[in-house]
Amino acid sequence: MTITGRNAILLPLAALVAGGAMAQVSMDTLRPAHPRLLALDSDIARVRALVQTDPAARAVHERLLAQARKILAEPPVEFKLIGPRLLDKSRTALGRIYTLAFLYRLNGEKQYLDRALLEMKAIAAFPNWNPSHFLDTAEMTHAFAIGYDWLYPALSKAERTWIREAIVQKGLEPAQEVYENRRWWALATHNWNQVCNGGITLGALAVAEDEPARSEQILRAAVASIPLAMNSYAPDGGWNEGPGYWDYATRYNVFFLAGLETALGQDFELSQLKGFDKAGEFRVYFSSPAGKTFNYADAGDGLSTSECMLWLARRFKQPVYAWQELQLLAKGTRAHALDLVWWPETSTPPQQAKWPLDKIYEGVQTAFLRGSWTDPNTMWIGAKGGDNKANHSHLDLGGFVLDSQGVRWALDFGGDDYNLPAYFGNKRWTYYRLRTESHNTVLIDGENQDLKAEARILKRELSADSASVTFDLSGAYPGKVTRHERTVAMPNRTSARVVDEIDAPQPVDVLWGMVTDAEVDVQGARAILTKGGKTMTLRLSSPAEGVFAVVSTQPAKPQRQNEGTRKIVVRLPGKVKHVRIAVEMTNGQS
Repeated sequence: MTITGRNAILLPLAALVAGGAMAQVSMDTLRPAHPRLLALDSDIARVRALVQTDPAARAVHERLLAQARKILAEPPVEFKLIGPRLLDKSRTALGRIYTLAFLYRLNGEKQYLDRALLEMKAIAAFPNWNPSHFLDTAEMTHAFAIGYDWLYPALSKAERTWIREAIVQKGLEPAQEVYENRRWWALATHNWNQVCNGGITLGALAVAEDEPARSEQILRAAVASIPLAMNSYAPDGGWNEGPGYWDYATRYNVFFLAGLETALGQDFELSQLKGFDKAGEFRVYFSSPAGKTFNYADAGDGLSTSECMLWLARRFKQPVYAWQELQLLAKGTRAHALDLVWWPETSTPPQQAKWPLDKIYEGVQTAFLRGSWTDPNTMWIGAKGGDNKANHSHLDLGGFVLDSQGVRWALDFGGDDYNLPAYFGNKRWTYYRLRTESHNTVLIDGENQDLKAEARILKRELSADSASVTFDLSGAYPGKVTRHERTVAMPNRTSARVVDEIDAPQPVDVLWGMVTDAEVDVQGARAILTKGGKTMTLRLSSPAEGVFAVVSTQPAKPQRQNEGTRKIVVRLPGKVKHVRIAVEMTNGQS
C-alpha cells in the first residue's frame, strides 16, 4: 500500500520496522464488534469461572471489589495540574475506569456502569488532557478507550458520541500533530515512546469504525515509531531507565501489543524484536528476595505487581514471569483487572526452571548476584556500569545495592521531586540524590562523574560457589584517573566484597561510600551495622591506613531530607596516585 499525504512524513520511521511490516499495516482485519481491546467477551466468561474455582484468583477479584467500593464513595477526578502535569489525574481515572468497567462486564451491576460514566463525563468536560505533557494525554486516552470499548454494548448512542468525540478531540488530534511533525516522543527511545504510542493506539482502535482514516494513519505512525523504544530491550531484555521506568515502559508496550492482537488479530511481528522476550526475565532478576528492586535512575525501591508479566508469560511461554506476579499478588494489596484477564494456566519458580543464580545484562551493563532462589534471607547484590546519558539516569556508574537477612543494607535513594526547579534541566546535577556523592560508588576530588561517561563490564567469574563482576569506571573521571576498576563479588554466596583499584596521573582525593539506613558503629577499619534486629559487619582490608567514618546524607531544602539515613565512607590520610580499597561485608557481628 502506498503511503501518501501526512503518512509520507513518517517514511524514515517506517523503514525501522522489521520485515517490512509497515506495508501490511491497515485496519482491514479490525474486529467489527465491541469489546475488542485487551479483554474479549470470551476472556470475561473464563474469568467468571476462574474466580469460582481458583482461590488465588478469587482473592484478586475480592480486592477489585474493595477498590470499586472505595471508588463509588469518591468524587470524579478534577482538572488540576501538579507542576506541569495532569498525570496524577490521568492515572487515577485510568485505574478507576479499568476496575469499574471490568466489574460491570463481569457481573452486570449497574452501579459500576453509572460511576464509570460519571467519571468520563467529568473528564470529557476538561478543557484539554494536557498535551504539553503528553504522557497525561496518552494515559487519559487509554482510560477513555477502555471505558468506551468495554462498556460499548451498554452505552446509549448519545453516550457513545460524547465519549468518542473526547477521544478524538482531546487525544487523537493532538497525537496526529506530533506524528505529522515528527516531534520528540514519536522519535524517543525510552518510556515516553511506548506510553504515548500505547495510549493513543488504544484510542484509535476503540473508535476505528467511526474514524477509519484517522485511526489507520495513527496505527501506521505508531507501528513505525515504537520499534525505536523497543530496540532498547536489545540484546537481552535490560532497561537503562531503571526498574520504575521498566514497569511504565513495558506495561504500555504490552497494552499496545495486546491491543493490536485483540483488535486486529496480529501485532505486525513487533513482539519478535530482539530482547523483548527477555524483558520479564530482567524484572525477575532486578527484584531482591527482600521484596525490593535495584532502583537505579529515578526509581523507588518498592516491588509491586505488574500485570504485564502475565501477558509476557503467555506470549513467550515463560512461566517464571507468571510465578513472580502470582507471588506478589498473594503478598500485596494492589490488583488490576488484567491480572485476571491474563491469569496463567501454569507458573514455575526459577529454581525449578533451572535459572542461574547470577545474571549479567550486556545491553545495560548491569549485574545481579544472589546466594539462593529459595532462601528469603539470602544475600543479593545489584551492581551497575551503564551510561550516564541514559534517560532518567543518575551519575552513579559503579553503584550497587545489597540485601541480606531480609534487610537492605546498601541502599539507593532513587529520584527526588520532579517539580524541583529544572529537575530535568540545567539544575539536575546540583541535586543531591542525582549527584555522584549520594551513590554507592567512589567520589574523586568531591566532583560528579562525567555527564557523558559510560562504564562497561571488563570481566566476570560466575560459578556454583562464587560470583564476581568487574566494571571499568575509568571514563567516569576523565583527567582524574587513568585506571579505575571496581569488582563486586560474592566470594562464598554468603558474604560480599567490593574492591576498587585506582591509578591517577596526579594525587587525587578518593572517597569510597555506601548509603544505609542501618545504625552504624564505626570502629576504625571495622563498622557494625544494625537494622531490624539483624547485624552486618564491614571490614576494610585495604589500605592499611584507611578508616571508616560516617557522613550526613541531608541536602539543602527543598530537596528530600533522607531522614534516618547516613553514608559510610572510607577516609584515607591524604591524596593518592594509586590505591586499592577493599571492603568485606559479612552477616552478623564479627
